[in-house]
Amino acid sequence: MCGRYVSTRSPQDLIRHFHVSDWRAEERLAPSWNVAPTDDVWAVLERAPRGGDEAGPVGRELLPLRWGLVPSWAADAGIGARLINARVETVHEKPAFRRAFLRHRCLLPADGFYEWQRARDPATGRIRKQPYFIHPEDDRIMALAGLYAYWRDPAVERDDDPAAWLMTCTIITTGATDAAGRVHPRMPLALGEADYDAWLDSGSQDPDELRALLTQPAGGHLHARPVSTAVNDVRTDGPQLVDEIDTPLTLGS
Repeated sequence: MCGRYVSTRSPQDLIRHFHVSDWRAEERLAPSWNVAPTDDVWAVLERAPRGGDEAGPVGRELLPLRWGLVPSWAADAGIGARLINARVETVHEKPAFRRAFLRHRCLLPADGFYEWQRARDPATGRIRKQPYFIHPEDDRIMALAGLYAYWRDPAVERDDDPAAWLMTCTIITTGATDAAGRVHPRMPLALGEADYDAWLDSGSQDPDELRALLTQPAGGHLHARPVSTAVNDVRTDGPQLVDEIDTPLTLGS
């Protein structure tokens, strides 16, 4: 799975990299070295301009979405905390994801992601989880493959009230390989720059063609380094979380 990641690029960097045409300056997110489920995260997607004709020309937007997908049919928003990932093997079939996979795809910019490996604490002999930060070897921006959904809050009366609508997202995952596979059996999928347009195009709806666009982040050229267990606390943040530690826990089973 992908349950925590790092996203520190500025909106200006993301606008340039993803060729974004629509971003509202009042929509800002602080850099985060510990992005956790239900946090707001940057997403790149294509749709008709906000506040305009839905049949109008499609633009590419950068906007914050809440991580944890809430399907349109959900009774309440709490389900999102359980839908932070969608398995690529079944994403086109699962009721929570299949409509979004065909019509509401997005890119979630990231610097890297965390995974945990069972390890033995030499001080106590107990099995604990050692976190690793996994990132592209060249530190390029990762464009994680995501889906998004709209959810209408029934507690808000007016459709034109901004509080009536919640936009949420999920990350598509696959079996892990290379550096990530040595740490955890699952990892997020990503898109190469040449495939951004095809992934974001809502007119592309062939499941096999869409899955063929998905790749390992950075083409599999990933580096994994052990980091402090401080990242385990979602309230902790800062660049020190991705610093390599000299004495990781000993691998165990």
